[in-house]
Amino acid sequence: MATKRLGRGLEALIHGPADSPSIKSGVTEILLKDIVANPLQPRKDGLDEQSLQDLISSIKTKGVITPITVQEDDGKYILIAGERRLRASKFAGLKAIPGYVVSISNESELMEIALIENIQRENLNPIDEAEGYAVLQRKFNHTQDSIAKAVGKKRVTISNALRLLKLPKNIINSLRSHTISSGHGRAILMMNTIAGMNKLYNLIITKKLSVRAAEAIAKEKSTSKVKNVSKKVKKTNSPVKMVEDELITILGTKVEIKYSKNGGEIEIHYFSDDDLDRILDLLRSIG
Repeated sequence: MATKRLGRGLEALIHGPADSPSIKSGVTEILLKDIVANPLQPRKDGLDEQSLQDLISSIKTKGVITPITVQEDDGKYILIAGERRLRASKFAGLKAIPGYVVSISNESELMEIALIENIQRENLNPIDEAEGYAVLQRKFNHTQDSIAKAVGKKRVTISNALRLLKLPKNIINSLRSHTISSGHGRAILMMNTIAGMNKLYNLIITKKLSVRAAEAIAKEKSTSKVKNVSKKVKKTNSPVKMVEDELITILGTKVEIKYSKNGGEIEIHYFSDDDLDRILDLLRSIG
């Protein structure tokens, strides 16, 4: 039987179009009771309740418009993409759901597809995304370069995402719940110590600091100076200070500009070999 290639989401695998998973047949009605969760599912946070209710209402009225994607396994079907649609269909009282049944050669490819589909369609939080990348590295021996190609992102984006996993657990939980953004997380990583990270995190929460304000504080790298947050946030922005802040945002690390009328120096700080590699990768990609 001739096979069909999947659309853009599943076509974006690391092996390229020639090795991408293929559809074994057209859209098939699959019984909900026969669908099981993907053990390699990268999503760990709960689904937005209001969004889920809206989808349930839509399915009750119009049915499931976009098929889910599954892999057949010993009479059952492993869910690859479409967790929200599947859950909403159950609440809507459906007995079956339209789906593509794909043929996938190995566990690594299954993980890749689940991660790619979640990133492209389900808006993973920064930590679930980073943990998905980490699994691809640890369990399937992928490099940051190969992950970047698989998900259509720059290598430095993957590197920055993975760095978030080095944060203290309480800050990771806030990223997972979208209490703070990944930009805040990167600013917190600029602090030298766990204590410094937690102090800056608490300031971000209590004073509702923007990412740029958090970066401006973090670049001082001194927990004793963090107490003076109000003065630092209100500091007048000279042209040089604005450039310095922009470089901090771009490079995700402490940057200092030493200005003089006849020129000056730009100091870029790094705090580990991995951090240096990340900055070099970023500078090369800009060039």
